Amino acid sequence: MVHPWPIVSAKPTRPALALTLLLAINLFNYIDRYVLAAVEPQIRHAFFRDGDPNAMAQTGSLATAFLVSYMLLAPLFGLLADRFSRWIIIGISVAIWSLASGASGLAASFGILLATRICVGIGEAGYGPAAPTIIADLYPVEKRGRMLSFFYLAIPVGSALGYVLGGIIGSKLGWRTAFYAVVPPGLILATLCFLLRDPRQKSQVSQTKAPGLSAVPELLRIPSFLFNTAAMTAMTFAIGGMAFWIPSYIFEHRGTEFASPNLGQINTIFGGITVVGGLLATLLGGWAGDKLRPRFPSAYFLVSGVGMFLAFPATVAMLYVPFPYAWGCVFAAIFFLFFNTGPSNTALANVTPPAIRATAFAVNILIIHALGDAISPPLIGWIAGRANMNVAFLVVSGMMVLASAFWFWGGRYLAHDTAKVEAAAVPAEA
Repeated sequence: MVHPWPIVSAKPTRPALALTLLLAINLFNYIDRYVLAAVEPQIRHAFFRDGDPNAMAQTGSLATAFLVSYMLLAPLFGLLADRFSRWIIIGISVAIWSLASGASGLAASFGILLATRICVGIGEAGYGPAAPTIIADLYPVEKRGRMLSFFYLAIPVGSALGYVLGGIIGSKLGWRTAFYAVVPPGLILATLCFLLRDPRQKSQVSQTKAPGLSAVPELLRIPSFLFNTAAMTAMTFAIGGMAFWIPSYIFEHRGTEFASPNLGQINTIFGGITVVGGLLATLLGGWAGDKLRPRFPSAYFLVSGVGMFLAFPATVAMLYVPFPYAWGCVFAAIFFLFFNTGPSNTALANVTPPAIRATAFAVNILIIHALGDAISPPLIGWIAGRANMNVAFLVVSGMMVLASAFWFWGGRYLAHDTAKVEAAAVPAEA
């Protein structure tokens, strides 16, 4: 059966160029996500009365609204990415989420704001499954961990810039302007996507049957995929919920430990720590996974599990050590939380056949967000509204230990599942 993805005769995009563009897009992806977290207190005060015990749960639902549309539509876009040009899908998706983000600043009511965040999720659903599979196709397995780590540098850097830009712009020009600022660069990046060619070759595509929904049972028969997804779900539950609330937590619940608490300043400090800690951890995690893999076939899971195990005590210490010393605990927690980013996503690419790789990332996105950070932000807000934020963070952070256990457990299958995919690829490359 001929694959419906259009074949092009032009020379495929150079790997470095593709990686650079995808990194830039991912950067603005996370800036957009965490601008919302940075201005959450201002949004809450704009739409809810002071003292409303349900206000934090309501604003936490803004993160959930985005994630619900993102995770539900990701499998659909993953199937499309396995059939059609991924650059076209990415370009359209980036344009949609950029315009929807700008619309968030125009929202006249909380309901409209909720709807715009749903639209942001629709746009990101097209980008999430397709982007890492392009990188996986462009680089061999021995380099893939490092290259994907460069791509995922956008998570800590973009998140940090979202906190910083959201805090600065929000405090000086209002929370609405913070959303407007991400629109122009997003549209420029979307336009560039239409100029590039998908790296899939004619020999890879024309002989490949479109997998459709039949790919899902195949994925569920890969043990490493299941354990990795379970670990990433537990991790996403913890880090997604806490990342949304951490500026509000420090400003509103630990503000007495500062001489003159200022939301913009707190966002800037936290953003700077996230950039340094997350950047170092993402690079070192990817490097460690690739370096240890020849000696330890399960290295990607071992590195991920160790990092997540160490993140738990650092997070607990952050809740009880007074500021400014608690900033050191924040740095340690961020460092260890991001240590798995490159290895875990590299393992996801390595154990799934290229023909269904975009679908694999899409199914992973659906599961980790449906059972992860689609639940935790409003849950933290609900607990905090009835108890306090320390209790809420302790409940959620326990999932870090569970994530670590899943990665250690799944390590026994990783080498076999990776070798199986590599062996199947040999005839197609010969």
